[in-house]
Amino acid sequence: MQFPSWVIVAAAVITALPFGWGLGVIAAYLLAGPSFGQLPALTVPLGIIAAIAFALLPTLSAPKRLLIMVAGTTLFILLGL
Repeated sequence: MQFPSWVIVAAAVITALPFGWGLGVIAAYLLAGPSFGQLPALTVPLGIIAAIAFALLPTLSAPKRLLIMVAGTTLFILLGL
């Protein structure tokens, strides 16, 4: 059974929220080290915006974008970020 591409893109946009959150926390950690303080207040929204833009831009096929974000979110959860 094949899903319409808009369903896959909608799932990618929903998956972009935890994926972008993880990207923002990693960016804060890379910029300021383990005691990053309030820096995620800036980097997390930027990570979420970047993840949503990635989910909507047709640079890759919709299933590949969804797979990348699901795999990234799974890694963030498993690694405890």
